[in-house]
Amino acid sequence: MTSKEISSYNKKMNFVSIDFETAKYSQESACAIGLVKFIDGKASDSFYSLIRPPILYIRPDFTKLHGIKVNDVRDAPTFADLWESVIKPFIGAFPLAAHNAAFDMGVLKAVLGWYKLDIPPLSYFCTCSLARRSFLELKHYSLPSLAQNFGIVYNAHNALDDALTCGKLVQLSAEEFSCENIDDLLAAAGIKMKVLK
Repeated sequence: MTSKEISSYNKKMNFVSIDFETAKYSQESACAIGLVKFIDGKASDSFYSLIRPPILYIRPDFTKLHGIKVNDVRDAPTFADLWESVIKPFIGAFPLAAHNAAFDMGVLKAVLGWYKLDIPPLSYFCTCSLARRSFLELKHYSLPSLAQNFGIVYNAHNALDDALTCGKLVQLSAEEFSCENIDDLLAAAGIKMKVLK
């Protein structure tokens, strides 16, 4: 994806929010993914799937968080099964938004590496950083705390709900800064778009 292609998509509030759940602390252990596509700032499409992690094991304390058990993912597709057929086309040339993006981008890079898939130069930004610059009066910036503050009702640690809530935060930040496109929003918040490498 060229910088010109990225820029053309950022002329409007177009992006894809992403969230992973993992089976354990190792980043390649993705066990669920949620994606929500926003066109002109509005949710237009979504994708959710359980993922069979490379090693079929889920820590009990992680199950307590996201509710996913080994039996849930035993027959689920692997990340490699989903990448070329669904995930990569769904993202296209849109920038990614993730809450605590270092985590989700780390998971994405790790699973791509595990399955020896090419790492595309996807652009991304962090909605936690964006929220910290947009809503200075708040004390807590975790996704559940922000959702509660703004009256967003959602199922925390469900990958699709997390991704949708993440996208709603971009909408709220855009309203706060009176911005109509991603480039202007990130500039107003003093945040740079990063690229997965």
